[in-house]
Amino acid sequence: MMAPIRILVVEDDQSIQLGLRMSLERAGYEVGMADNGAVALDLLRQQSWDICILDIMLPRLNGYEVLRVLRNEEIDTAILILSARGADDDKILGLDLGAEDYITKPFSVPELLARVRAAVRRRTHASNGTGSLRFGDVVLDARTREVRRGGELVDLTVTEFNVLETLAKANGETLTRQQIFESVWGEGHHGTFRTIDNFIAQLRSKLEQDPAAPSHLVTVRGVGYRLTA
Repeated sequence: MMAPIRILVVEDDQSIQLGLRMSLERAGYEVGMADNGAVALDLLRQQSWDICILDIMLPRLNGYEVLRVLRNEEIDTAILILSARGADDDKILGLDLGAEDYITKPFSVPELLARVRAAVRRRTHASNGTGSLRFGDVVLDARTREVRRGGELVDLTVTEFNVLETLAKANGETLTRQQIFESVWGEGHHGTFRTIDNFIAQLRSKLEQDPAAPSHLVTVRGVGYRLTA
């Protein structure tokens, strides 16, 4: 029997807390709760969670601060931001910090549950991956989700790895930014192409010998990106 998916809801509005708990438990998930950023961070450090639904405007530590610490400490729980802050800059910041998705309030429960299911599918697919993908002196291991350059382990966030793996599995074909979005975040995700560009820049800084003149993570002007060997 498979262990239940564990979801931590971080939300200081008690009515939203209750509604989310009821909806998620009804859908078969195991649910934990935190009403401020400091408690959430402790729970995420001390216990294993598959997904965290994270508000931004929280007491003690805001959601961005929680997310930044998690990624700095290489805690790879999938983060779904749920916030009333719906400006593009807010969404871009959340995604760039390593969130898998960004949902704005007010929200519909069916949409939220669909986003949760998409996150579960992505993590299940990633954990079941097999084999290695190579380009230049870089080796990407889909099974362990590790990337090595010249034999040295490279520190990538969950989303950086997913973007890189998407490009690697395209076997040299050019992918549009929309195709990368749909592969990494799922169809219907509300983001901007600037988010993809930022992730590519981060990957180049970690994997290219000369990030300013990349030889592997190549821009195809007017189209998107491709990964060359």
